[in-house]
Amino acid sequence: MAIQKMTGREAFIKLLLDEGITHLFGNPGTTELAIMEVVPQFPELKYVLGLQESIVVGMADGYARASNKMAAVNLHCAPGLGHAMGAIYSAKFSGSPLLITAGQYEVGYGLQEPLLYDDLVAIAKPLVKWSFEVTRIEDLPRVVRRAAKIAMTPPMGPVFISLPGSVLDEEAEIDFGFPTRIDAATRPNDDALNELADRLLAAKQPVMIAGREIANADAFAEATELAELLGAAVYQESVPYNTRYPVTHPTCLGDLTRNQKKIRQTLEQYDFLLCLGADLLRMSPKSDVEPLPPGMPVMHITEREWELGKNYSTEYAVRADVKETLRALLPILRAKRSDAYKTQATKRIEEISSRNWSANCAKLRADVQSAATAQPIDQRYLVKQLVDVLPENVIIVDETLTAAPAISAMYPAQDPNAFYSLASGGLGFGMPGAVGVSLAQPDRPVVATIGDGSSMYGIQALWTAAHLKLPITYVIINNRSYRIIKERLLAMRGTDAFVAMDMNDPAIDFVGVAKGLGMDAHCVTDPAKISDVLKSAIASGKPTLVEVIVADGFASQS
Repeated sequence: MAIQKMTGREAFIKLLLDEGITHLFGNPGTTELAIMEVVPQFPELKYVLGLQESIVVGMADGYARASNKMAAVNLHCAPGLGHAMGAIYSAKFSGSPLLITAGQYEVGYGLQEPLLYDDLVAIAKPLVKWSFEVTRIEDLPRVVRRAAKIAMTPPMGPVFISLPGSVLDEEAEIDFGFPTRIDAATRPNDDALNELADRLLAAKQPVMIAGREIANADAFAEATELAELLGAAVYQESVPYNTRYPVTHPTCLGDLTRNQKKIRQTLEQYDFLLCLGADLLRMSPKSDVEPLPPGMPVMHITEREWELGKNYSTEYAVRADVKETLRALLPILRAKRSDAYKTQATKRIEEISSRNWSANCAKLRADVQSAATAQPIDQRYLVKQLVDVLPENVIIVDETLTAAPAISAMYPAQDPNAFYSLASGGLGFGMPGAVGVSLAQPDRPVVATIGDGSSMYGIQALWTAAHLKLPITYVIINNRSYRIIKERLLAMRGTDAFVAMDMNDPAIDFVGVAKGLGMDAHCVTDPAKISDVLKSAIASGKPTLVEVIVADGFASQS
C-alpha cells in the first residue's frame, strides 16, 4: 500500500484488512464512534456484534482457535476492557492471535479523569503479549503492523492497542508499509535429530503426551506415525484445548486427568515420557503428590519455550515447530529401527488395545445403557444419546465440567477442528466460543454442550447466534446446581453442607431465555425423547437450544 492521505479511522480499518483480518468483533460505545462511522465503508470486513464485552472476546477467541487466523476486537474504553479481562485471560492460554483494541479519550484529555477513563495499556498488559497506546496518527501503521506480527508469531496470543479518538479523527499522509510474518517453523539440527531418535529408541516403555500444537499444526498423520514407530501409549494433555490426537487411533488411551495421584500411577508404568506440543502436566488444585514419577526422563518438544523445564527437569528440551520436527525425525526413526525393535513396538500396541480409548468407550457405553430409563436423566446417558446422533462433520464446543469426562470418553473426535473446550479453567468461553467457531467453520454444524452454571457466564451469545442464523445447537445440561463445587467440597473438605450451590429456587427457564433472545428452544425431561429432539435440532441447521434436565448427583433434584 502506497502513501495515502486519509483519516486515522479509515487507516485503521485498511490496516486490519491488509493484515488479513476478515472479522471485527465488537460492542461499541461513545469512544468507538469514529470506528463505527467508517465500518460501513468496508463491507469486506464483517462486524460481529456481541452484547457484552466478554462475549465479544469469547467469540473472537473461538474464531481464532477454529480458523488459525487473526481476529480483531473492539471494546468500549476502561469498563469494557474490564468486562473482557476474563475472556482475554482464556485467549492468553488458548494462544489465540487477537488484535484487541479499545476506544480511548482524546490525547491529553485523560488528565481531567473524565467518566469511563483509565490507563487502558496498564489494565491490559498482564494478559497480552504487547500493550500500547497510539498517540500520533503517523504511528498508526507501525503500531498495527507490530501488533499483528507479535500476535501471529508463535507462541501466538492476544495483543492490545488503545485508540484515542483524536488519533482516529486526524488526517495525514500515511505510509502504510506491509505485513511482516516471522517464519517460526524451525526444527532441530541434524545432529540433534539423531540424538533425539537414539534416545527415543532406547526406551523400553515409552509414553507420549499429545498436545494442542499437534492439532494447530495439522500434524495428526505425523504424530500417529511416531506413536506407531515407537509403540508408544498416547494420552491427550490434561487441559482440553482441542482434539490434540485422534482418539480412535489404537495407541490413544484418552485424556490425562488433572488428578496428580492418578497421573503418577499412570506414568509409573513407563520408563520415558515424550511431551509433544503439550503442556508438561498442567494441573489445577494443589496436591502433595507430584504427577511426574521421580527420576522419569522427559523429552519435551514445543514452540513455547517458557514451558520447557518450567516445573520439571527436562532431559531434552526442544524449542521447535512440532510438524517440521516430526517430518525430519520420522525418516531417521524408520531407518534406525531394528527388526527386534519393530517386533517389540508392535507388541506394545497390541497390549494397549484392551485398554485404549476405543475399548474403554465400548465398556462405558454398555455400562451407561443401564441408565436408559433413569429419571432425572443420567448425564452420561444423555452424552451417549447425543454422540449417537451427531453428524460426521460436527464440531463440539464443550463447557460442562461434570459431564466433560463422559464427552471425552465417548465422543470420537478425529480431526483437529472437531473439538474445543476450556483453555484457562475459567468459565465463559463455551457460549460465545461456539459462535466464533461456527463463523470460522461455516460448512460444519456446531453442537455446544454447556452446563447450566457455565451458560450464565455467556448467555448473551444466544442473541448473536440467532441474529446471524448460525447452525449451532446449544445443549444445556441442567442439574440446577454447581455440581462440580459440591463434588469438590465433599471430596476435598469432607462436608455436604452445601451453601449457594443450587439454582432451583427459582429454577432458570432456559427455554424462555432462549426464546426471548430469538432462538428456537426445547426442554427434555424424558430420556426416551433425547435422541429425537437432539437429532431434529441439529438437522434443522438453525440456532437452537435444547435444555436437558439431568440428575444433580446428590438426590436433591427439585
